Amino acid sequence: MLILALLGGLFTSLLNLIGVLPIFFIRECSARRIPDYGLAFAAGVMLAASFTSLIIPAMDRGGVLPVLFGILLGAVALSLMDKLIPHMHFIKGVEGRSSRLRAIWLFILAITIHNVPEGLAVGVGLGSGQIAAGIALMIAIGMQNIPEGLSVGLSLIATKEYGKSKAFLAATLSGVVELPLAVVGAAAVIAIHQILPYAMGFAAGAMIFVVSDEIIPEIHRLGKERMMTYSLIIGLMVMLLLDTMLKG
Repeated sequence: MLILALLGGLFTSLLNLIGVLPIFFIRECSARRIPDYGLAFAAGVMLAASFTSLIIPAMDRGGVLPVLFGILLGAVALSLMDKLIPHMHFIKGVEGRSSRLRAIWLFILAITIHNVPEGLAVGVGLGSGQIAAGIALMIAIGMQNIPEGLSVGLSLIATKEYGKSKAFLAATLSGVVELPLAVVGAAAVIAIHQILPYAMGFAAGAMIFVVSDEIIPEIHRLGKERMMTYSLIIGLMVMLLLDTMLKG
């Protein structure tokens, strides 16, 4: 299972890299419109995956109470990270404890925080023993990493502080955190099998927190809520279709 989690983390990290590659070919005028749609799509995938590949399977295995506790714990953990680790969003500005880090690194930290629950979710899903659900989750996270990686790369270029090469490197590295976290998540549920429903709930709660607290406010900052909503729904539909095909 650990090897499978390692491969899963490698898969999602590689798709993040693939998502960043187009920044070398996209003109600046187009770059201003693409990031929000990509993040909205990713949010839809994360919402659907939280339920189909984490919450529902966890409830089937451990009942509702452990899953509810895990969801709450995941949300609280991400909330604490959000407050304690200095990072920056385009609309909210700097969050977390005061820091002398350059704005660009604060933004990269924000993206890294986003990727923490995704890496854990892949590891927990593959370490759960439910291979079909774990693979569906791995593919879903990988798919949403493509537009998310592109969004991060384009957003870094938009700051005018990074050229395309440096933006590519920074955006790629921000996704690599998913690889070790996938192994950590799998190792935890394998070592202590009883925590599986809690761990799956934790990963789901963390992802839902990121979607509601971070991604949705960020993609609505330009006042294109209707198109962002449709993009989110498309991501949710794609994940539901993928989950049905893999489990069918």
